[in-house]
Amino acid sequence: MSKPLVLTYDVGTQSTRAALVDKEGNIVDKVQIKYKEPYFRQEPGWAEQKTDFYFAHMCACSKVLLDRNKEKESDIIAAAITVIRDTLVFLDEHNRPTRDIIHWLDARKCEFDNPFPAWKTAAFKLVGMDKGSKIGYRTSKVNWVRQNQPEIWKKTKKIVCLPAYLNYRMTGKLVDSPANTIAHIPMDWKKKQWMGENDLTRCLYDVPQEKLYDLVPSGEVLGYITEEAAELSGAPKGLPVIATGADKACETLGLSVASDEKAAISFGTSSTIEMYSEKYFEPQQFLPSYPAVINNAWNPEIQVFRGFWMLSWFIKEFGDKDRETAEAMGISPEEYLNNKASEVPAGCQGLMLQPYWTPDVLKPDSYGAIIGFSDYHTRYHVYRAIIEGICLELYMSMKAMEKRGKKNIKELFVGGGGSKSDLACQILADTFGLPVKRIHTHEACSIGAAMVTFVAKGEFKDFNEGIKSMVHIKDVFTPDEKNHETYMNMYNKVYRKIYKNVRPLYATMNNLKERNML
Repeated sequence: MSKPLVLTYDVGTQSTRAALVDKEGNIVDKVQIKYKEPYFRQEPGWAEQKTDFYFAHMCACSKVLLDRNKEKESDIIAAAITVIRDTLVFLDEHNRPTRDIIHWLDARKCEFDNPFPAWKTAAFKLVGMDKGSKIGYRTSKVNWVRQNQPEIWKKTKKIVCLPAYLNYRMTGKLVDSPANTIAHIPMDWKKKQWMGENDLTRCLYDVPQEKLYDLVPSGEVLGYITEEAAELSGAPKGLPVIATGADKACETLGLSVASDEKAAISFGTSSTIEMYSEKYFEPQQFLPSYPAVINNAWNPEIQVFRGFWMLSWFIKEFGDKDRETAEAMGISPEEYLNNKASEVPAGCQGLMLQPYWTPDVLKPDSYGAIIGFSDYHTRYHVYRAIIEGICLELYMSMKAMEKRGKKNIKELFVGGGGSKSDLACQILADTFGLPVKRIHTHEACSIGAAMVTFVAKGEFKDFNEGIKSMVHIKDVFTPDEKNHETYMNMYNKVYRKIYKNVRPLYATMNNLKERNML
């Protein structure tokens, strides 16, 4: 063996990647296939995908990658799979899908049919979770299938997160780690095991115990590449597959965030801020911390659900002219719009956006808001305001988590597709007043998954050694003090007060919508 390699699969919202990663954190080779249709909608608000879609893309990437790296096959010591979260697969007694995969972007809601025992209803009211618990129940795709597709529910013997299904397709074993089991299913993330029958919140999405699957810690062998998977993917038969974690967990580790003073920002379809903690705490009331891929730790996280998706939405809905101009210049629409938005001063001359495009359990009545319009504002002000709004929301999230977890964040590490934008990284640094560090690759998920595998295989003695070897700082964005002052004025005097003051109007709008009056 000349140099040990890990074969990683990163199954994302917009594309799938297969990569070979070495111990120095180099992406030796990579194949990425972007989806022509990331999901399809049979009804407004739905988001589904065909059952073999992700596995087929894994195999297609893998086949090309390994065919052109045949001489390196003997160097591959294991495989690792990291996957998008909250995406569910329903399986029959033979582990064959009973329906299409339900995507994490699916927004359907079931009926609230008074399923909670009286004592739990009283408990939810007592702690102020009455409305949130009902939203949690209604947004559970498990509950929707049980209510609306009883025949499918009857045939369904296992309900699994997408990575567990992909593990099964690769190894024949239906098993995964707690760090990869992030969805609206009855998981006790503090104990890193399935909830007990009488746990308070199990009733929100009460999957029967027999429909769940086995859990193992990160770093353990999930199984070995089967003959069928080897033929389809080109991966060596018998290659061990190591348990890792979900995309955000692997990305956080791949950005070197494994100590209390660091935080990871993901500028992805969904934008998040994640910390590292060896003590469990709720990042917000009623919001759990998810297991880190380092088994004795958690990643407290707050999420902006639509995140940098909003820039894609903006380009799709309002950017026809800019797309044409960018194409004529031979650059991407994002690069063109970033250049134009960089000419807009910090604070967008009074235009401010709050990125609540998708309501959640903690803000059930929320809607997105843009305030401060004047006649001199352009679409480039709106584009920049989206980035600023995401950064302000992430800043508010960091301050909340610092207080609850008794943390003091000193460094930010940024990943995700949006981190390719110098403008976004600089706005992030200016908003937080902290240095923002961008590592040597945008493939932080693959770096994190590979690092777990190298540690598991004994190539590193621990994760600190892995981080020193595999994570390298490429760019540092230093905050501009004048811009930071502008953003703090916006935050303290306006931004953090918007939701509290507008919430009654949001609630009224919600009621009107539910009564079909809007």
